[in-house]
Amino acid sequence: MSKPFLYTIVSPKLLDIYDVNNSVVVIIDVFRATSTIATALYNGAERIIPVDDVQKCIAIGNATPNSITAGERDGKVIEGLQHGNSPAEYPSSFIKGKTLVLTTTNGTKLLHMALKNGAAEVITGSFPNLSAVCDFLMKQNRNVFLGCSAWKDRFNLEDTLFAGAVIEKVKAHFTIHCDSSLMAEQMYQHHKNDMHSFARLTTHWHRLSKFGLEKDLEYCVTNDVANVLPIYKEGCLVVV
Repeated sequence: MSKPFLYTIVSPKLLDIYDVNNSVVVIIDVFRATSTIATALYNGAERIIPVDDVQKCIAIGNATPNSITAGERDGKVIEGLQHGNSPAEYPSSFIKGKTLVLTTTNGTKLLHMALKNGAAEVITGSFPNLSAVCDFLMKQNRNVFLGCSAWKDRFNLEDTLFAGAVIEKVKAHFTIHCDSSLMAEQMYQHHKNDMHSFARLTTHWHRLSKFGLEKDLEYCVTNDVANVLPIYKEGCLVVV
């Protein structure tokens, strides 16, 4: 039996040139949306409602009992929302049993693009839930697209680095004729033993570290510290 294909999309700007219909799309936004999503669900959030617009985020939060509105633009908490996009903001003592309504600069936008383009399944991935993502993909027997949220449509290293980590673990189950996937895997293999040092070179690290977020960023490149699988079901990201 032929294997399904795996592709890496290194920017949301490139999504439209791939046919993601009836495929699994992994939304990757390592710094920090998908790391925060995994962490909040791991710590007991009932669900996360990802939205691509600030006013929509506020409106849904106002209409949803036991909810928290959260989000950032350019690394900073948005005026009118209650919390930001830091994994550290969502310990179990705070988030358990609640709904998180979340909007971010890059990740939630790409998620809605993938849904609009006909993805059969949408999940979110980051280093904190690397193993859960890989275990899921190896069981699906569908084509997979690793969707890097990038930074305002510009290529970034950390999302592509995570794609490489996934590829290293799952490649025996897929046909990979994709240069961006080969690049991602080789980059990860070259740097996986010193992830924190490499991540510090990224433009996103420099941008966010100005806000005192170094501990956030180190957490976001640590494997399996929030190892659950967020999957999109009926308008929400949940753990099933």
